[in-house]
Amino acid sequence: MNDIRKLEPAPVWKYFHEITQIPHPSKKEHRIIEFIKEFGRKNNLETVVDKVGNVIIRKPASRGMENRKGVILQTHLDMVPQKNSDKKHDFEKDPIETVIDGDWVKANGTTLGSDNGIGVASVMAVLASKDVQHGPLEALFTIDEETGMTGVFNMKKGVLKGDILMNLDSEDEGELYVGCAGGIDVSVTKKYGQQKPPEGMVAFKVVAKGLKGGHSGVDIALGRANSNKIMFRFLMQAESDFGIRLAEAAGGDLRNAIPRECYSIVLVPENKTTGFRKFVSGYEKMYRAEFDETEPDLSFTVQKTEMPARIMKQADQYKIIRALFACPNGVQRMSQAMKGLVETSNNLAVVRCVKGQFETYCLTRSSVDSSKEATAWKIAAVFHLISADVTLSGSYPGWKPNMGSPILKTLSDVYKKMYGKTPEVKAIHAGLECGIIGGLYPNLDMISFGPTIKYPHSPDEKVNILSVKKFFNFLCEGLKQVPVK
Repeated sequence: MNDIRKLEPAPVWKYFHEITQIPHPSKKEHRIIEFIKEFGRKNNLETVVDKVGNVIIRKPASRGMENRKGVILQTHLDMVPQKNSDKKHDFEKDPIETVIDGDWVKANGTTLGSDNGIGVASVMAVLASKDVQHGPLEALFTIDEETGMTGVFNMKKGVLKGDILMNLDSEDEGELYVGCAGGIDVSVTKKYGQQKPPEGMVAFKVVAKGLKGGHSGVDIALGRANSNKIMFRFLMQAESDFGIRLAEAAGGDLRNAIPRECYSIVLVPENKTTGFRKFVSGYEKMYRAEFDETEPDLSFTVQKTEMPARIMKQADQYKIIRALFACPNGVQRMSQAMKGLVETSNNLAVVRCVKGQFETYCLTRSSVDSSKEATAWKIAAVFHLISADVTLSGSYPGWKPNMGSPILKTLSDVYKKMYGKTPEVKAIHAGLECGIIGGLYPNLDMISFGPTIKYPHSPDEKVNILSVKKFFNFLCEGLKQVPVK
């Protein structure tokens, strides 16, 4: 049985199914914006779409609850488009194929979009319900959260009317989030010289694949391999030991996804090809040993390929390989304020060396703005040394925890009464929109929670079925218990 509409709570899964049938990758959300807009109007609710595509739907308070504080239910409409290399799927045209796998719902070879589709579906279920008791409600559906937070960056002051913001975009049921990391994009570009391949060389394609990837914030501390880093570590040694020449290389797709695959096309002297094949095999064994717990399917292979027409000039090759090898990646510092929380990290997300153009893109995250900026400048310094152009952009603030938050106390009490245990209170090493919204509306009392979602931003993404029911029931009871003004 793979019909998710038969799962409970039925309204949530019904709407989530409808969402999966609508292509909505980041920056291509026009269809789902129209879907949400029509949903609001069909339910006779005040519906507003702003200039960038954020949708706001307002629902009056239930009878007898007009004196409660107003609540903003906030989610984002876009999803991360990632698929396995052997999967044929067009994220701008094709629906997501959902699969029920035991206690989980996942997709067939692609990201599922439960981040943040389950949140969106849950808000829709609340808005459509005649049974859920609540005070004045606003639903804020933002766009482009995953690749730049364009929606919240373009929001205006004074549009939202609520007193409490419930962000439904965190990914562990039973946890309440009161803080998050900020982020900044680091973009590097450089033109490099090209030449014809020298005589006496053989072309090979080296491929790193089979990695898990994942969310560049939530999963950054799991010790997974970054395909770009393991490739350029290999290339630096291969250049020294075999005199290889680099024709092209590419890995990764999105800043906020740990890269799972990378390839390079290299030339090897004819008299060293046998040794080179053994060298690649040796690196695969070494990487499998290093990542034996986190990357059981890691593959690092080589095969002969056609001779390219042009290759990178040797001086540029020397600089680019070493800069990418030296670029900071992964966890840079753990938080001193909250045990077990990553404070600062960087994801060497995308690398391209193709047709004379070198590009690399990173997403640097930190809950401390000064550390975020220092790490971004450290990356910039590495690439300035090879005379590359570096741009820092899209900086957004973190969300500072407020342990005295009234809604935190209310929801903690509600959860304990419902489920017999106190929820964990945490901050998350990911970019929630709360920090930006809080800058526009500094008096908002904010909190974030959600169902259990594993491996977001990768084709392994899955959402736990029971956690969706617990999360939705908790949301409904929490709305019922919102304090009076």
